[in-house]
Amino acid sequence: MSNIAQNLIYINQQLPEEVTLVAVSKTKPIVDIQEAYNAGQRIFGENKIQEMVEKYDALPKDIKWHMIGHLQSNKVKYMAHFVDLIHGVDKLSTLKEINKQAKKHNRVIDCLLQVKIAKEDTKFGFSHDEIINTLNSDIINTFENVKIVGFMGMATFTDNQQQLQEEFLSLKKLFTELKVKNTSLKVLSMGMSGDFKLAIKNGSTMVRVGSSIFGHRNYNP
Repeated sequence: MSNIAQNLIYINQQLPEEVTLVAVSKTKPIVDIQEAYNAGQRIFGENKIQEMVEKYDALPKDIKWHMIGHLQSNKVKYMAHFVDLIHGVDKLSTLKEINKQAKKHNRVIDCLLQVKIAKEDTKFGFSHDEIINTLNSDIINTFENVKIVGFMGMATFTDNQQQLQEEFLSLKKLFTELKVKNTSLKVLSMGMSGDFKLAIKNGSTMVRVGSSIFGHRNYNP
């Protein structure tokens, strides 16, 4: 059994049944993704559209591809025919473009609104007030080819467990409050390799795990 398969088994043993695992395969070769696929993994996350398109073309078609990186509107058209879930929507204009491109393929694309929960300025996302205003805006109802199914949040890159918990809980609270009136909200995507256990304890229903499955990445300079 390969290391990737062993890592997947180990991680899945730690996940409650209701939590979905997204295997973050960005920068990883097709052979590694095929190993994970052979071990039963079917959901993979990429942060660059061109790379995801190449992998989609080369790998089995029952894979569900998640776009987890910061999304540029002008590149939505390249993945609109196959992407299963878009995690990081942080602008109303991006939703509009997703709707436009999905309509061309007669699809409804599931999306997560990215909420800024981290203290770091480098993180993208709507504020809590902006999320509420977006969900209540009239224009949302005109997007027939987009379905907002939940929220995504990226916590601060820190070892401070109390800070991480506060950030996760702030998004869980918002999610709980808003899904009372917005019944389509089902997914709360929080937690990565370093903090997914804490994220799950604080309400996450979807975790994005990469290096703990595939090993550390070698980025090209």
